[in-house]
Amino acid sequence: MTRAAPTTLRPTSAKEVRDAVLDTPGRLAITGAGTATGWAGRAGDDVAATLDLSALSGVIHHNPGDMTVSVHAGTPVRALQEQLAEHGQRLAFDAARVARGATVGGLLATADAGPSALVWGGLRDLVIGTTSVLADGTMVRSGGHVIKNVAGYDMAKLMHGSYGTFGPLVEVVLRLHPVPKAVACVGVDGPVAEAASRVLELMASPLEPIAVEWVSGDPGRLLVRLEGGAQTLPARVERLRELLGADAREVGADAWDAHTSLTDGPHAGGDGDGPALDGAVVRIGCAPTRLAPLVEQLPATAVTAGLATGVATVTVPGAAVAEVHDAVAAVGGTSVLRDRPETLDAPAWGPAPSALALLRAVKTQLDPEARFAAGRFAPWM
Repeated sequence: MTRAAPTTLRPTSAKEVRDAVLDTPGRLAITGAGTATGWAGRAGDDVAATLDLSALSGVIHHNPGDMTVSVHAGTPVRALQEQLAEHGQRLAFDAARVARGATVGGLLATADAGPSALVWGGLRDLVIGTTSVLADGTMVRSGGHVIKNVAGYDMAKLMHGSYGTFGPLVEVVLRLHPVPKAVACVGVDGPVAEAASRVLELMASPLEPIAVEWVSGDPGRLLVRLEGGAQTLPARVERLRELLGADAREVGADAWDAHTSLTDGPHAGGDGDGPALDGAVVRIGCAPTRLAPLVEQLPATAVTAGLATGVATVTVPGAAVAEVHDAVAAVGGTSVLRDRPETLDAPAWGPAPSALALLRAVKTQLDPEARFAAGRFAPWM
């Protein structure tokens, strides 16, 4: 017997999201722009409906004086940045998926981040409030405009990396930063171990890089990005070149843009603008000093590594995904499967965390019938 495709619901307001949750029996999948559909575990075949939040979009209130903005969760970050730039402001966030239309809610729910997380952090650090809907229809506001707390939980923090398992986000309040007056990038070729040594010296200096990334190749390249004033930045760039060595040179914006697109990993899903998927893409994180040795031992065909943040995206053969999870866990790190061929059956997560019992308890309290995002954290729960 062929199972009917789940109904797709497209609410345009927070109230419509609440009504959809209350009026739809059974399990719900949650999606936005669809840029992370294949990340983490896959949804089961018993989903009753898909809650598409892409129409829940737009700025609710922008306060330039306080440098805050509240937006609907389905707002594409790219569109938000364009609107903020008119006021000389930005969301200091540069995950590669932004170029593919990723939304504020989707980026928060998947705990994605870009190279500038070195200074500004991820969305967890930039979010000051959220509004979400629980399985019983309760509208929960946390952080910036608190009107209801749920058993003392900081829902704004819980939603970060939740993959929708606690319910859909409908509104997010964000902290903003000024658009920099000038930006520069310096590159130097070399293998990852050599780059890691340079980064140790760099991070002990007063140069304050905004991002430090290594991209694999023959032999690979270290890229360091600086921001600052138009008058003062050239001198900092020159000091950075001296620190990195005689082969270091300033590279143009195109080199940085090409690199940051790779931090997304090769992706599937019919995106014609991206490279074809070859193998599986795993996001890994560990202590920064352990990242270079870890990357060297992985059977990776492509790597982008934040040597100062400890976060990397690696492309590996599909059969090696479990090996990657184990290697990352062995150094005290975490890992999650991102993109993969549709036919690949590989573990989405590494060994279960020590806090798994707590995670399950929170899930049970907020979503007792396990209605939301089934399969995302499989096999943990």
